Amino acid sequence: MEYPVESIRAAFPSLASGAVFFDGPGGTQVPQAVIDAVGSYYRESNANEHGPFAASRRSDEAVAEGRRAMADFLNARSPDEIVFGANMTTLTLHLARALGRDLGPGDEIVVTRLDHDANIAPWLHLEERGVVVRWLEFIPDDCTLDLSGLERRINERTRLVAVGAASNAFGTINDMPRIIAAAKQAGALTFVDAVHYAPHRPIDVQRLDCDFLACSPYKFYGPHSGVLYGKREALERLRPYKVRPSRAAIPDGFETGTKSHEAIAGVAAAVDFLSAIGDPARNGSGRRQRLPQALAAVMEHESRLFRRLMDGLLGMEGLRLYGIADPGRLDQRTPTACFNLSGIAAGDVARRLGAAGIQVWDGDYYAWEAMRFLGLGDKGGAVRAGICLYNDESEVDRFLHELGRIARAGSFEPDLR
Repeated sequence: MEYPVESIRAAFPSLASGAVFFDGPGGTQVPQAVIDAVGSYYRESNANEHGPFAASRRSDEAVAEGRRAMADFLNARSPDEIVFGANMTTLTLHLARALGRDLGPGDEIVVTRLDHDANIAPWLHLEERGVVVRWLEFIPDDCTLDLSGLERRINERTRLVAVGAASNAFGTINDMPRIIAAAKQAGALTFVDAVHYAPHRPIDVQRLDCDFLACSPYKFYGPHSGVLYGKREALERLRPYKVRPSRAAIPDGFETGTKSHEAIAGVAAAVDFLSAIGDPARNGSGRRQRLPQALAAVMEHESRLFRRLMDGLLGMEGLRLYGIADPGRLDQRTPTACFNLSGIAAGDVARRLGAAGIQVWDGDYYAWEAMRFLGLGDKGGAVRAGICLYNDESEVDRFLHELGRIARAGSFEPDLR
């Protein structure tokens, strides 16, 4: 199937600006269908849940449809296993607090040095209860997890293993089946941060057999929102912190206060948009059953562009790339490049690219431990550029051209007014 990149790009109003959006790892643009869904909610369904009138019933249905959409996206057994929240960080902090009620001195949690701090700090907070946090380190040469010590870190005292499916800084895709299997053998729960993974690879929580998984729809073309998947039996054994009148049943007990109903309506629209990629008939009936094929097409497109990007980066004099660079192993990372140019601060590179209409990130992107481990924490971090489904070859070439120009100019600071 020929990837319909032009029709996909036409669905995103913001792309008409002419900017190159390589900032996707921090948040993607949204298609018109998502904008319409949010607007439609406000026009037709703007009421709180569980009321005895029509607008409230439509609001109930918007939330229910959002749960169904994310259950399809993650292949959860039931929409009741989908929890909505403000963002992944808030949901993870809330989950950690609930889990912490049943933990104490002698219990252990395993985290990794490679992760976003949203999958580290919430678990470190449990040290206040006497919980011991163990670390999985990573190999600096290619920024992959060092799993040689996996079995030594996970033992009969381990209560939870928290790991990222992919590094938001370096794109490294971790060996989730091996890590989850080791946790299960020890009788530990598993939490997967799939925020950076979800935009680029299909997720099947039943096949993974993880207990919890979190992702962020605004990283895959939806509104700013967070989603937590939890196995029904795992959620039911927890006692979430909540106000007394709110429902205790899952998933409501984990959704503190009034939800962002309009964002949830947009989340459903984003999943439907992804499901329709490569569907010339644009047939909504059973469309979500096509999600695996649609996401496979996206992955192939992104991988092709990323190889083009990496070829250019690896041939650029004075560029230091972080993460897997072997062309034969690029399928082990998402289409995200992290690098520095010799003699030029990462912030300067990002500003110069921004002045040329190319959006990238610099800094540590909250991969705080990883950047400190590489000695970049107090040096401005690194530049990050990510490919996503609406990017095309001309944008990759434009990025490489501008980056090469910056590299040749060196540390001279141009007038960016």
